[in-house]
Amino acid sequence: MNIFAEIRDLVTTTLGQMVSAGTLPEGLNFDPITAEPPRDPAHGDMATNAAMVLAKTAGMKPRDIAELLAGKLAEDPRITSAEIAGPGFLNLRLAPGVWQAVAKTVLSEGTGFGRGSLGQGKKVNVEYVSANPTGPLHVGHTRGAVFGDALASLLAFAGFDVTREYYINDGGAQVDVLARSVYLRYQEAHGQKVAFPDGTYPGDYLIEVGEALKAKVGDAYLDKGEQFWIAEVREFATEKMMELIRSDLKALGVEMDVFYSEKSLYGTGRIEAALQDLKDKGLIYEGVLEPPKGKKPEDWEPREQTLFKSTDHGDDVDRPVMKSDGGWTYFAPDIAYHYDKVQRGFDQLIDVFGADHGGYVKRMKAAVSALSGGKVPLDIKLTQLVKLFKNGEPFKMSKRAGTFVTLRDVVDQVGPDVTRFVMLTRKNDAMLDFDFDKVLEQSRENPVFYVQYAHARVASVLRKAAEAGIKTDDATLAGADLSLLDHDSELGVLRKLAEWPRLVETAARTNEPHRVAFYLYELAADLHGHWNKGNEVPSLRFIQDDPATSQAKIALARSTAIVIAAGLGILGVTPAEEMR
Repeated sequence: MNIFAEIRDLVTTTLGQMVSAGTLPEGLNFDPITAEPPRDPAHGDMATNAAMVLAKTAGMKPRDIAELLAGKLAEDPRITSAEIAGPGFLNLRLAPGVWQAVAKTVLSEGTGFGRGSLGQGKKVNVEYVSANPTGPLHVGHTRGAVFGDALASLLAFAGFDVTREYYINDGGAQVDVLARSVYLRYQEAHGQKVAFPDGTYPGDYLIEVGEALKAKVGDAYLDKGEQFWIAEVREFATEKMMELIRSDLKALGVEMDVFYSEKSLYGTGRIEAALQDLKDKGLIYEGVLEPPKGKKPEDWEPREQTLFKSTDHGDDVDRPVMKSDGGWTYFAPDIAYHYDKVQRGFDQLIDVFGADHGGYVKRMKAAVSALSGGKVPLDIKLTQLVKLFKNGEPFKMSKRAGTFVTLRDVVDQVGPDVTRFVMLTRKNDAMLDFDFDKVLEQSRENPVFYVQYAHARVASVLRKAAEAGIKTDDATLAGADLSLLDHDSELGVLRKLAEWPRLVETAARTNEPHRVAFYLYELAADLHGHWNKGNEVPSLRFIQDDPATSQAKIALARSTAIVIAAGLGILGVTPAEEMR
């Protein structure tokens, strides 16, 4: 049940009837017409821009169209008034029964309320985290992991067939550095004194890996040249790091469907196949690039390179795919990886990158556009940095990691639920302050507590109702006389519940799961506000002397808890049954 979609359908159907009757001319495009909550609730329950968007094509004044439309809409029993505002906006007020029916629908559908058909089963690949397998995940990865996981859940809730994927960057020079760093810890495990040169990884997390390598091979690699151990140690170290990363993700409640190895692209012909596809489309050529902006002529050495004509697909400059020594650039395997995604039949691709990948967006979008013939859209979401604070001071680096704060540092401090919710309290491309003290406060200023408290309050109502012998199963509550929910405060909560299906669709269209967190906070505020009014107006309290009246009141509370649970489920947060 999406009441906003229903009223939009009513508007467009009515307009179609007006066209048939000759009141409006033919050939009008109804696609831009909306029905949505007005910015000011005092203006009504819903507003439509129909008259405004049709006026020019119809050759009529917006207010004239609005007057004709208002008269027709007022004939529908769901509409109690249709008022013209400004140059031609139409504000609608709906009958209380429309909102009361929302609670019944929620109780009947459970947490499935709001599930949409927007996705229509289309296959979507969401790639996120994809951290280099050189150490534990840090707080920046935490935000990307939460955002990507919540986005995947949101899209699944909206009807998409979602694959969660992690791209293991195990094909570059950084894994050689990892292997050398582990070898130093391996020497250390044998009692040798070592020093970590600049560029290696000195974190304590590699001590266990070095000891594990010693347990596996004994002293077989001691005092041996790198050529004797680098390949084996690289594979061993990468596997151990991925075990650590998987463990970190599990602690956060994140589980991937696919772990895809970059290394699997090398020596298998996959990179060559992807570039051949582009070459067959006339998009690979030998050429010389212009000097980068800001480079002085004497600093620039023009040389012929193998280039991808990415400017044909929206990029600023063409991009090299092969180095002058014949090796691949870092861009080449990424092209091949996304070519593989296209070949796997995904209808849409989403990549979640850190803020430092901003310069990578256009070239990757150009590659996917070229590889798919423009048929597979790629959306790249950049997650901005997280600033950590504790006791009013910036939170210092992890002793275990040596150079940064780890995901485990955050989760161990506040738990996965708080971590996940707080990471979604800002849009992904906005900076986020994470204060360890504030996120554990029990106040309205702490959004995760505020939402969890709303759910817990409803749970307490249900417990008290059970003690009073009032039946509160969902089927019974759905059959209650919901017309008793006629107070403005009650109708306000119902109106907010009615927004949930529309919110899900909007958030899924824009790939913005933070909208769910914002909505849950607003819904919780409405419930808390209504609860507080009950302290002053006894007739608004959920448990009344009359069981039938109580069931109607409790139906409102329970339907609110259901939607909160559904929203928290998308965010990967467990609803609270009680707060301590």
